Amino acid sequence: MKTILVVDDQSEIRKLMRLTLRKSFLIEEAEDADFAFKMIQSNPPSAILLDVMMPGKLNGYELCERIKNNPKLCDIYVVLVTARGQVIEQELGRSLGADAYFVKPFSPHKLEQHLLEALSN
Repeated sequence: MKTILVVDDQSEIRKLMRLTLRKSFLIEEAEDADFAFKMIQSNPPSAILLDVMMPGKLNGYELCERIKNNPKLCDIYVVLVTARGQVIEQELGRSLGADAYFVKPFSPHKLEQHLLEALSN
């Protein structure tokens, strides 16, 4: 079973994703990007669901960029999941290497379907 790391400072969002995705994936959680980066370096997941706006030194965009610029981590599938839904925000996410972008509120089942398809290789 593939591992998904859910990185969001809102515990309700992490819980929603965990309850939705646990049938199909192993779920790990982090409440900020700084801790998530340490987790990713020690045990890279198959995919990361990453909020953009979080407390700490790193925000989601910066973490995405670090992952995608690291040769050992760049193959991790990164999905930005954020309330920032403007086109310019989505373009920024993609320019930093995000593989997909979901705007809150989102359908957890559509997210699960997307991950199943994206990680089926």
